[in-house]
Amino acid sequence: MSDDNGTPGTPAGSTAASTGPRPEPLRFFGTTWVDRDGGYTARRIGVAVGSLAAAVAACFVLRFAYQGLQLADSGSFVMLLVVVMFAVCSALAFGHTWERFGKRPDPDRQASLRGLLAIGFVGSLLAYFFRSLIEAPGEKLHREEYQRAREQHERRTTRRSGNPSKKRRRS
Repeated sequence: MSDDNGTPGTPAGSTAASTGPRPEPLRFFGTTWVDRDGGYTARRIGVAVGSLAAAVAACFVLRFAYQGLQLADSGSFVMLLVVVMFAVCSALAFGHTWERFGKRPDPDRQASLRGLLAIGFVGSLLAYFFRSLIEAPGEKLHREEYQRAREQHERRTTRRSGNPSKKRRRS
């Protein structure tokens, strides 16, 4: 602690030993993905079960919507269009969500696909489910970025041995 004002000598949330880059927290996992501790496995199981349950509930909602169209007697062409729309949008949302786990999304493209992802929400939920069976969704991307940042930090902070001013000059 500093004697002058009673504030700690190190910045809040850090210790003298914690220098360098910090891992980026993942949704539902925080930073437990780094060492896979702190309930990491239980969280993965919870995310898998939760996303699968949400996908099943979403399918029931879509079924009720389909039955509403049947009751309205909208015609077979409209029914076919609705089914194809949800199937195609779900497949595209699955692919986009799965791809997003491996690389950072482009914000402009993400904004333009917002409607498609909203319609194909079942595909996004299923992608989240399947990825959580393998790892925390987004863990691979974050781990690669974190390792790269740690390596760069190590290279920047390694000290040269000896005093460069005392180096022998070549004649």
